[in-house]
Amino acid sequence: MRPVLPAKALLAAALLIAAVPAVAERAVLPGPIPAEVLEVVDGDTLSVRATVWLGHSVETRVRVDGIDTPERRAQCPQEKQLAEAAHDRLRALVADGRVTLLDVQNDKYGGRVRARVVTAAGADVAEALLTAGLARRYHGERRRSWCDVAALR
Repeated sequence: MRPVLPAKALLAAALLIAAVPAVAERAVLPGPIPAEVLEVVDGDTLSVRATVWLGHSVETRVRVDGIDTPERRAQCPQEKQLAEAAHDRLRALVADGRVTLLDVQNDKYGGRVRARVVTAAGADVAEALLTAGLARRYHGERRRSWCDVAALR
């Protein structure tokens, strides 16, 4: 005969299991984590090789935290032009191939992380793109079109 668990124990176990992904989603690795830029994917995403321990590295995509840049697969030609400009500006910012990642956390889309990205020269990538007018502040809300913004330029 199998023992029967009390309802309170089952409820506690279910809550614990349900909470594990939520805790993992909120986890933050403060850094600094040195990384080599492998590719500039678009205006707000890099592919990097991050050094996580002596002799150990991880290759991953990193979304620059706190910003949104125009998409290359845009609905209007103006947004596509802005997307190329953001991509080119990010490429110039990380041209020496070295960045530092701070406050690394899981991104809402799987397969990448979000992080503050600082260049070897000490520039905050998000702030540089915002100052250049090639990004806007973003904190996970529904993404807005850049076509209206692009038309005003």
